[in-house]
Amino acid sequence: MVLEFFGSTLCRPECVLAHESGTVFCSDSTASGGVAVIRPDGITSRILSTGRSIIPNGIALLADGSFLIAHLGLEDGGIYRLWADGTLEPFLVELGGRPLAPSNFVHRDALDRLWICVSTELRPRHLAYRSDLADGVIILVDKAGPRIVAEGLGYTNECVVDVEKGRLFVNETFGRRLTGFTIRPDGSLTDRTVVTTFGTGDFPDGLSLDVDDGLWVTSVVSNRLIRVDPQGRQETFLEQSDPVDVARVEDAFLAGRMHKDDLASTMEKGLRNLSSLAFCGPEMRMGLLGSLGNEGLVKVQLPVAGRKPAHWSQSLPV
Repeated sequence: MVLEFFGSTLCRPECVLAHESGTVFCSDSTASGGVAVIRPDGITSRILSTGRSIIPNGIALLADGSFLIAHLGLEDGGIYRLWADGTLEPFLVELGGRPLAPSNFVHRDALDRLWICVSTELRPRHLAYRSDLADGVIILVDKAGPRIVAEGLGYTNECVVDVEKGRLFVNETFGRRLTGFTIRPDGSLTDRTVVTTFGTGDFPDGLSLDVDDGLWVTSVVSNRLIRVDPQGRQETFLEQSDPVDVARVEDAFLAGRMHKDDLASTMEKGLRNLSSLAFCGPEMRMGLLGSLGNEGLVKVQLPVAGRKPAHWSQSLPV
């Protein structure tokens, strides 16, 4: 398989956001950390923190042009706001008097609510690479303030909200399932259901929604791009796996001894730990795939159009 890339010199482009202008943003761990900006012609620049160093994981573009960044630190976490001039300030770094653990993802929905995923309280994080642990949470930030709206999740990763249907979906990476909730009018979550579960080598990471209510999942170990239809059926649209590597990681996971080095060892070629998908293009049928290890975003044509994100048509800070 010959891969086509967009952008260059990226450093851990784990999360990708696309805009109708053709400009693309992704998390970037260069120097003090921040956001990479890729112009439609592929030229890449950066907005890097001029304050403390952070390890950017999930990012969200706010209506005022600033970015929220989920800080996936080795010891500390939280959500930080990054402005176009590099100014970095805390947005949510503690809740109920307790510092937030290393934070995975932040999602802005069409109602300007913010949904934050914290995967685990354990440090180092690889201690939570187990099927028998579920200490992940989802935090909602809206006009009523921040509060936990779901807990007991098996390594909370990306989430996405379908505002029209009042539903939230979230990947539980080491629970190996895609889970759905109904969103009550006050933002609380109920009716927790398992949409689908994943098998050998599949550890769901990125999550995006298409116009036909399909959910697109990136698997960080098997390097599969999987569409889950509204009935929970799975179809693999892209795969670039090394069977030997996948089997080794699978064995370690089933034995309860999976380590961060197991992820690193599957990052050496090809899709290099797929982590996210952003729909883009005039018809929203182009996919840009983020990863933990590539220096560019992988471009792929998709058979169905994606939903437009909340930031799709807003003015840009850069």
